[in-house]
Amino acid sequence: MVTGENGYEEAAAKLPFMTEQVRQEFKPDQVVELSPMVRRITAANPSMMTGPGTNTFIIGNDRLTVIDPGPALVEHTEAIVDYCDGRLEQILLTHTHPDHSPGAALLQQITGASVKASPVQLTRIYDETFTLNQPLEDGDRLDLDEYSIEVVHTPGHVANHLCFLLKGCHWLFAGDMVMDGSTVVIAPPDGHMGEYLNSLHRLVDMPIEAIAPAHGRIMDSPASYLQSLIEHRLRREQKVIDSLVNVGAATIDELLPSVYDDVPVVLHSVAAMSLEAHLIKLADDQRVNRSDDRASWSLKD
Repeated sequence: MVTGENGYEEAAAKLPFMTEQVRQEFKPDQVVELSPMVRRITAANPSMMTGPGTNTFIIGNDRLTVIDPGPALVEHTEAIVDYCDGRLEQILLTHTHPDHSPGAALLQQITGASVKASPVQLTRIYDETFTLNQPLEDGDRLDLDEYSIEVVHTPGHVANHLCFLLKGCHWLFAGDMVMDGSTVVIAPPDGHMGEYLNSLHRLVDMPIEAIAPAHGRIMDSPASYLQSLIEHRLRREQKVIDSLVNVGAATIDELLPSVYDDVPVVLHSVAAMSLEAHLIKLADDQRVNRSDDRASWSLKD
């Protein structure tokens, strides 16, 4: 979602989580120092899907790295350029969703910095302006004088999702692997629930001291938080199974009210995508069947 400065106040006023404290903490296009090595600039695109807005992170002091320049908003890009002041070395993308990557083209046009991301192409919702200069693969290391960043391929939210681990302080720039105060949407075909859970399990075992999500606050106690996300998804999976036990063969629309009875109805259209992802995972696990017309699902005998 693209909002921008002109529509920020109207959009923020409609969001229940946008308290005055949150609005001040994530004031659009302001540089916030999170550590001597990390700054955050939040874009003016708040919504139910993006929280207070998309966080752009700037790493380093002399040779800078930008992670997720966000939507193509002129004011946001100008704030990044003004802070970098000729020091920008590279632009890293966690993935190519419209709230994360379109700003890369404008930022590159102004600074000449190279764009680095996964080469995997998405098929459903993606940034059509995306141009890749350097493909990144799992385990790649980006070494600069001041710091080193490890690339971690974390498919699940989408197939081309990457996280970036800042070595030394062990901060994980997690994109949409996690979201402060909510769960991320897993939307097939680019999103895959089984891969998402595998990525969470992998991150649990990594030496991470803090998580910097693309939406919301820095998260401490990362291992326990990531484990809680795994348990949440597995509880939701069990609700899918219980609902199929109760109703037999059913469509996604028929399953939604019982599986997501704790989620406001206004969000059910979004929840339907994650529900499909759960069902596909259960089919991969040989626990459910999909009808020949692909309209309904049922438990295996």
